Amino acid sequence: MIRVVVVDDQQVMREGLVALLGLIDGVDVVGSAGDGRQALDLLRGTAADVVLMDLRMPVLDGVATTRLLKRDHPEVAVVVLTTYADDASIADALRAGARGYLTKDAGRAEIGAAVRSAANGQAIFAAEVSDRLVAALEARTVTRAKSEFPDGLTAREAEVLGLITRGLSNPEIAAELYIGEATVKSHINHAFAKIGVRNRAEAVRYALEKGL
Repeated sequence: MIRVVVVDDQQVMREGLVALLGLIDGVDVVGSAGDGRQALDLLRGTAADVVLMDLRMPVLDGVATTRLLKRDHPEVAVVVLTTYADDASIADALRAGARGYLTKDAGRAEIGAAVRSAANGQAIFAAEVSDRLVAALEARTVTRAKSEFPDGLTAREAEVLGLITRGLSNPEIAAELYIGEATVKSHINHAFAKIGVRNRAEAVRYALEKGL
């Protein structure tokens, strides 16, 4: 049996979750609490595998509770169940150590799957949360890529300039990068336009100056 503690400051929600979890095979609700402090007190004397954690609560909120819980009970997995799915809330919860993140429109099957996954050491996120995580990762990757190379060069364009500096011809660059020669020419044309050079000699000088 997976032992679960429910933490939510709204009594109706808390009691509803306890009842819902009671209908899921293999799940045993061993306690519930109305705020983070109560949850930590409960867990001092109650063994649990998973805590289903609300975020916005009085006395001690879900993020702070998760952080303290992971410090004192690292074996207990936390699955956030909240109304909020904004970037800041997601990031704060994950930094604190939450293993899953669901919104309160999740159904019994989704909550059950999240509890089982968390108990097995796996992470699980609501679709909306996963989409936000992917979008944030892509945005960070684009930002990092833009900051790494001068004059708006893409990583591939910078790579091609580096190979030109090594003296490689277009066919040799194509073979090195496993791309077509026409694609190499396209990268070169775009790169030359961005850095304001007209030929390979100028491109080599630019690449050496920029450390490419």
